Amino acid sequence: MVAIGVGGADAVDVMVGQPWEVLWPKLVGIYLTGKPSGWTSGKDVILKVASILTVKGGTGKILEYFGPGARELSATAKATITNMGAEIGATTSIFEFDDRMATYLRATRREEIAKYAENHVDELTQDPEVKRTPEKFFDEIIEIDLSTLEPHIVGPHTPDLARPVSQFAADVKKNDYPADFRVALIGSCTNSSYEDIGRAAHVARQAKKYGLKTKVPLLVTPGSEQVRATIRRDGYLADLEAIGATVLANACGPCIGQWERTDVKEGVRNSILTSYNRNFPRRNDGFASTFAFIGSPEVVTAYALTGTFRVDPIHDGVPSDGGKIKLDAPIADELPAKGFDPGLAGYIPPTESGSNVQIKISPNNERLSILDPFPADDKKSYFQLPVLVKAVGKCTTDHISPAGPWLKYRGNLDKISDNAFLGVRNAFSGEPGTGLNIFTNQRGEKISVIARDYKKRGVGWVVVGDENYGEGSSREHAAMTPRYLGCRVVIVRSFARIHETNLKKQGVLALTFANPSDYEKIGERDRLSFPDLDDLTPGKSISVLIERSDGKRENITTHHSYTAEQMGWFMAGSALNLMGRQKK
Repeated sequence: MVAIGVGGADAVDVMVGQPWEVLWPKLVGIYLTGKPSGWTSGKDVILKVASILTVKGGTGKILEYFGPGARELSATAKATITNMGAEIGATTSIFEFDDRMATYLRATRREEIAKYAENHVDELTQDPEVKRTPEKFFDEIIEIDLSTLEPHIVGPHTPDLARPVSQFAADVKKNDYPADFRVALIGSCTNSSYEDIGRAAHVARQAKKYGLKTKVPLLVTPGSEQVRATIRRDGYLADLEAIGATVLANACGPCIGQWERTDVKEGVRNSILTSYNRNFPRRNDGFASTFAFIGSPEVVTAYALTGTFRVDPIHDGVPSDGGKIKLDAPIADELPAKGFDPGLAGYIPPTESGSNVQIKISPNNERLSILDPFPADDKKSYFQLPVLVKAVGKCTTDHISPAGPWLKYRGNLDKISDNAFLGVRNAFSGEPGTGLNIFTNQRGEKISVIARDYKKRGVGWVVVGDENYGEGSSREHAAMTPRYLGCRVVIVRSFARIHETNLKKQGVLALTFANPSDYEKIGERDRLSFPDLDDLTPGKSISVLIERSDGKRENITTHHSYTAEQMGWFMAGSALNLMGRQKK
């Protein structure tokens, strides 16, 4: 299926019958040949693709994996690859239908879907002419030979900084990364299939045979109750626990920062190794000082036996009593021979009719609050707006609205807004999450505190961003909290797709520099004016007047991607506002 990720606001639109819009994507073909062997897995395919395309190289593109190598990957290996397509900005990622997908559907009690797909196989696979001459149908083609692909590790701080495991130790030394890592973590939505955990368990069984234990904590996060119950039944969790692993709840857990670390404190340089999908600073543990690296579950498990990046346990073996133990390449069943154990039922369906359900929220509740509509600002007020923050380099949704302990406040917009821009490296201050209040001249205040002061004064403000602003999770709070605190405009060199849409949905004016070098022209005490908003039309540039503290003035040009429908969101103050008017 072509399943395209969207923000929650997009989903709401469709649920109430509104149209959903996306830019028509280009097509990138990933031609796979050969067969993965040894330690190489589906995870290494997407880590390699990320290194080629980078975190923004998939923006506005669909990645289609094809070729004889695609048939050599299990259905869940394909799922790992397509899951992480979001990390390179892809609109979506797809494989053509094959027998291994049908087998997986039947194993997960979806026999009817498998039959239906098999009856329509011609519509779910590439047309013959595409197979013969793919260069005529794709805007770009990348070839990867699975038989020569090595296991990879990416990081720190970004999922596209990749190198083969064989080069990792040298890269760690060259860049002075913390080499003795503290924790290894496997699982999450990206890498917790039966096959994934089985390969890690095979490594663990070998370690147990040689009397090896993990040198660092190994935390295992099953991705679902079904996987947890099945790998418990079949002994995989026991294999991992035998070498020192701890099994966590089958939830997102440390992958989204739900992890209270006690072994280190903020400010202590340290490394962790995970099989997750994202590794931005603060993402996993809330610490900007943590260097997070990503590999496959089996590679992470092997490294957990060493506790250090200075050795290569895959090619050189695991140090033990003065010698080294060479581990066999992991193997595991693709699907459980006994079928999946569904585990404990956790879903309680709602009543058939919700019309009589009353929602009552205590005014003192910190976790939940009623969401008031955002105001439709007078477009004549978009004059002499101060610049709250100017983000330098990578600015993800985790930088703008960090997760971790803040997730418990996602239902209370006022409370969670205290985390706004905590992780953003501000060009004006040089420190993450701090800035200058131009009214009080107080420097070093939290950006959210400054924003609240501006809001009290009735002053809107502007954010300036760098390339691929807002990559990462489609976390709407990264758009909602700035809007709530008074953000009127975000101007960047380039946007990540979902975040740009989320800003538009919340009524924030999303602009890009016509000349990316104009980013450098924005100063700390500058005021920005937007005189063209009464003439906002699709495809027309927006002029921005920069007024400097010394009285000098300069005009620069910005672009927008608003459609006629989206301009209605902006004029109404948000997409929800417009929707409410249309429903009356």
